[in-house]
Amino acid sequence: MYKLVFFVPVSHCEAVKRAVFDAGAGGQGEYESCSWQVLGQGQFLPLKGSQPFVGSHGKLEIVDEFRVETLCEKDFIHGVVAALKKAHPYEEPAYEIYKLEVI
Repeated sequence: MYKLVFFVPVSHCEAVKRAVFDAGAGGQGEYESCSWQVLGQGQFLPLKGSQPFVGSHGKLEIVDEFRVETLCEKDFIHGVVAALKKAHPYEEPAYEIYKLEVI
């Protein structure tokens, strides 16, 4: 089992969550589409050659984003990450994957 954590602008949060759920994430026991999210701010500085979804080259950008956490079984993790990247508006979406141990 894995925990997937990703950061997504408010405007695209529901669409990206739906994509990762449809790909197999978010299951916990007899429940599906499970996640936890919190609103915060992300920042980035687009460099020359990038194609930022928001902002412009050479200007620090601060964006309201959700941090979303969800569970994913091993068999689905690669497809879930592919779905995340496809649905996410950023060309370089930020995400983390943690391997979980059942105790």
